[in-house]
Amino acid sequence: MSAVDIDVAADNAPAPGQTFLKIEDLWKAFGSFVALKDISLEVNKGEFVCFLGPSGCGKTTLLRAIAGLDIQSRGSVSQDGKDVSNLPPSERDFGIVFQSYALFPNLTIEKNIAFGLENTGVPKKEITARVDELLELVGLPDQGKKYPAQLSGGQQQRIALARAIASKPGLLLLDEPLSALDAKVRVSLRHEIKELQRKLGVTTIMVTHDQEEGLSMGDRIVVMNHGVIEQIGTPTEIYRDPSSLFVADFIGEMNQLDAKAPSKDTAMVGNTEFSCIQHDHSPDAPVIATIRPEDIVPHGTGARSPGAVDTITSEQNTIDVDIVDMEFLGSYWRAGLSGEALGNVRLVANFSINAIRRMELAVGQRLSIELAPNRLRVFPANSKAN
Repeated sequence: MSAVDIDVAADNAPAPGQTFLKIEDLWKAFGSFVALKDISLEVNKGEFVCFLGPSGCGKTTLLRAIAGLDIQSRGSVSQDGKDVSNLPPSERDFGIVFQSYALFPNLTIEKNIAFGLENTGVPKKEITARVDELLELVGLPDQGKKYPAQLSGGQQQRIALARAIASKPGLLLLDEPLSALDAKVRVSLRHEIKELQRKLGVTTIMVTHDQEEGLSMGDRIVVMNHGVIEQIGTPTEIYRDPSSLFVADFIGEMNQLDAKAPSKDTAMVGNTEFSCIQHDHSPDAPVIATIRPEDIVPHGTGARSPGAVDTITSEQNTIDVDIVDMEFLGSYWRAGLSGEALGNVRLVANFSINAIRRMELAVGQRLSIELAPNRLRVFPANSKAN
């Protein structure tokens, strides 16, 4: 996902508003294992928030605690001003969609959607009208008489979503709803879910381990690791301004270089000193210098690369490297770079197709590159990702 796509997603985010869900000092332990540690979070009404992190980080456990499926060991959960911390799921106002769809195979699509409404005593005529409305809303108006096995995976997930919102819940919970689908269907359905969420204005929390999915769908992202929240922010903030090396490494691609910090705005990699984003590390402290592949600017014969207008040209950050290998990835080329100035550490850079064509870049060629100073960031050496 490009930085432009992330900026667009952030620009479409709703304005800050009334807090709808509030989690305070929440812990969850299973025996001696602590799955969640001191989680505090506020979600605004109508907001789409993604819990993002690797497997085992606690994101699904947090979702289940919000739903009351796994009651927290301590801490509180409030929804729409009401403390629901100790209420069973049946007394909480939410709809939920699971990865496995969880449709009843022996019931028709209409009956699956109507199931929750029938248990609340809604008149049959109203249920029928609501089911028809929801089938139209999810784009499957003619599928009501079929059974789940007669639908594709993407269609089944649409039905699961329709069932979850049938009772017009105040909170919609999505537990990795797209991970069982193939890539093309997943991309299509994530846009549909986001548009539906905006149309309904329902406060939504989605769990995912897919970075692109989280960045493209969420108004805000909650990045989790080992049961704690590493960072909360908009997609742009998470991607462009990571607060820790874990976030920098987990979200997108990131070059990591062993370095020292001669001053508050420089990093020494090998024998080369680079200007970087200002930091507060002690002089000559060991650090990890990081830069994303798209922030490495090819200069070639001196012409700037298209799209690099937001960088700050600095001779101090311009070095010569050799192109070790190149990989074509459709919309851009990924190049492996190596050079004496970096102590022969390998860098990965993403170059546009136009830049490759204009500079006639090829494996074995020597190239002048700039490590954009306003994108070169340093983190403590002891936080290096494995």
